Amino acid sequence: MKRPELLAPAGDLEKLRTALHYGADAVYLGDSRFSLRGKAGNFGPGELGNAVRYAHDHGAKAYVTVNIFPHNRDLAEISEHIDLLADIKPDAVILSDPGIFTMVRDRAPEIDIHISTQANITNAAAVRFWERLGAKRLVLSRELSLDEIREIRQQSSIELESFVHGSICISYSGRCYISSFLTSRSANLGECTNSCRWNYTLMEEKRPGEYFPVFEDERGTYIMSSKDLCMIGHLHQLAEAGISSFKIEGRMKGINYVAGVVKTYREAVDAIGGNFDYNVKERWLRDLAMFSSRGYTTGMFFGKQPDSDYNFDGESYRMSHELVGVVSDVRDGRARVLLRNRIDAEDMLEYLTPGLEEQRFRVEDMTDTDGLALTTARNEDTVFIRVPEGVRTNDLIRRDKTGCRDFRSDQKETRC
Repeated sequence: MKRPELLAPAGDLEKLRTALHYGADAVYLGDSRFSLRGKAGNFGPGELGNAVRYAHDHGAKAYVTVNIFPHNRDLAEISEHIDLLADIKPDAVILSDPGIFTMVRDRAPEIDIHISTQANITNAAAVRFWERLGAKRLVLSRELSLDEIREIRQQSSIELESFVHGSICISYSGRCYISSFLTSRSANLGECTNSCRWNYTLMEEKRPGEYFPVFEDERGTYIMSSKDLCMIGHLHQLAEAGISSFKIEGRMKGINYVAGVVKTYREAVDAIGGNFDYNVKERWLRDLAMFSSRGYTTGMFFGKQPDSDYNFDGESYRMSHELVGVVSDVRDGRARVLLRNRIDAEDMLEYLTPGLEEQRFRVEDMTDTDGLALTTARNEDTVFIRVPEGVRTNDLIRRDKTGCRDFRSDQKETRC
């Protein structure tokens, strides 16, 4: 059994580097003009080639998204963009529009085409349609169950990709009009305002100011806001069903999210045995609880998503750990750290480093770039601190937000 690919989001170059550092096999990225995550940092025409080359130089694949629903006014720029892609040679283009499919086939026939989840592929006939047209891979709709995926696999030979972690749109496979209606910013053109996450109340037209009790508490209801997808407990079942690429959502998320989720899923994918044997580590679940999420659900893989997997309680994003900094260099047990948050001498920190999971280490011997001792430093400062053995260049440093920041100990190390 070939282990599925681990595909990670790359909203900008830093996120791309972070995803590859923590073990992604491939990344997906895009130009803001043609991507459904237009508010991510993304890549301009001059940066896209460098990003693809960086991925290739590090033994990974790069898939470029051209998955907006284009209007006539977009076609000329898309043609130029496809010519650029023909030059920089990504491993595939991700799209959903038949017109763009034809344009890529005509202008860059050597590039593989992956059909986006926006194409709403929910049945074997649609799979065979795209397969006959020459698509290399299909990103299946999130609305499919495991049994339906197995049936599709039995009736086709094309590569199948599925989301395994991240946000879930309330509209069918992400084809949403709420943002356009409320803010004149189209989700289908990459400008989603996440309107389904907002707090809503119910009021009858002829009773202004009289709100009806459709919610659990005084903050309103989030009936359109699903918990986030998390399938780490069932990756072996997805692999057995025929999925060849596990996709992580999150081009809008920060590097703390990208690093932690990719690292955890890397371990999980590598744990899938030849006969789909799989043992879920409790630590993986604890690790995923540290990063930004709205709680977790298995979505529709096991049938209709239960009502309890919507955020009726008004809970929004939750995160137990905050990013402190990024290790830019390590020499003789000391690291140069580019700070993203305040740090104080004797803070207890965690290193997102294989082998150092669930351990905390006290800040020791902190100096500035001139070698002067520091008791505190702030965001965007560069400091040197002593680090435990095993910490690598590009590793992230975090801190527990739930009370460990002010924890003091005479020990250098303590278990969480």
